[in-house]
Amino acid sequence: MEDLKEIIEECVAGKAWAQAKLYELFAPKMFGVCLRYATDSAEAEDNLQEGFIKVFKYIDKFKHKGSFEGWMRRIMVNVSIEKYRKQHFMYPVEDIEIYESNVFSNDILDEISVQELIGLIQELPPRYRMVFNLFVMEGMGHKEISKEMNISEGTSKSNLARAREILQRKVKNLYREAETK
Repeated sequence: MEDLKEIIEECVAGKAWAQAKLYELFAPKMFGVCLRYATDSAEAEDNLQEGFIKVFKYIDKFKHKGSFEGWMRRIMVNVSIEKYRKQHFMYPVEDIEIYESNVFSNDILDEISVQELIGLIQELPPRYRMVFNLFVMEGMGHKEISKEMNISEGTSKSNLARAREILQRKVKNLYREAETK
């Protein structure tokens, strides 16, 4: 396999073979990132393509400090956030206290497959899905999420709490249905 640094340098030089190789190396993993933020695989594919366009446009800005995969992942997440902002209007939630008392148990997640969980996450309302993914999958704090999504920290917290509550209910319902069959 070619050296990643060499492939990146050839991409900077505009070499089509290097772009194809970079796409081949990272598209499957980046598609998974995009899928977490999309409502379906078609939207995830659109985000992936738009993300790679930006990767190739700005690849000369990557300075080989830190992970290239992490740099690329951030672009994919930003593309998803941009698309979300264009498609959805966020309504602020001021009464966070009603959400803070809800406790989410991770034990139930031990019983569900990754594919089932991703499917349930994709069923979340868009604003809850976005906050959930940024917090849980990307490790962002509420302050950073609030800046990225142009919402208050309280709204970020309440959206996360609501997303967790919905997911917990969906997982419980999924297993109740399985038990009755």
